[in-house]
Amino acid sequence: MSFSIAEAARRSGLSIDTLRYYERIKLLEAPARDTAGRRAYSDDDLTWLGFLTKLRTTGMPIRMMREYASLRRHGPASAGRRKAILVEQRRSVRERIAELQGCLEVLDYKIDNYDQIERKFTEQNLPIKETA
Repeated sequence: MSFSIAEAARRSGLSIDTLRYYERIKLLEAPARDTAGRRAYSDDDLTWLGFLTKLRTTGMPIRMMREYASLRRHGPASAGRRKAILVEQRRSVRERIAELQGCLEVLDYKIDNYDQIERKFTEQNLPIKETA
């Protein structure tokens, strides 16, 4: 199955400009062309775009994504380095999750505190004053 650039953009959630940019910086190999010379993206291309999107969501820098994409073109011989890149990114993601978990705990504490204040003032029919 092949998809036009517009359909590939829609299916991947990326813009047409982003698809062209990824191709230009070698994150994405140039897709096949149809008989009219238009880009024809494959299911494999869309799967790769999905993976690239996940890498970006994790905060992986484009520079590292380019290295990973380049290594991918070398096949199984580059598996060790590709794995190392992903292991490092996983470490980074876990650190970010821990940081966000700490933020979530502070928010939960504050929300619970406001729940207590609201209950206290509701029970006593007092007006609620805003506090930090």
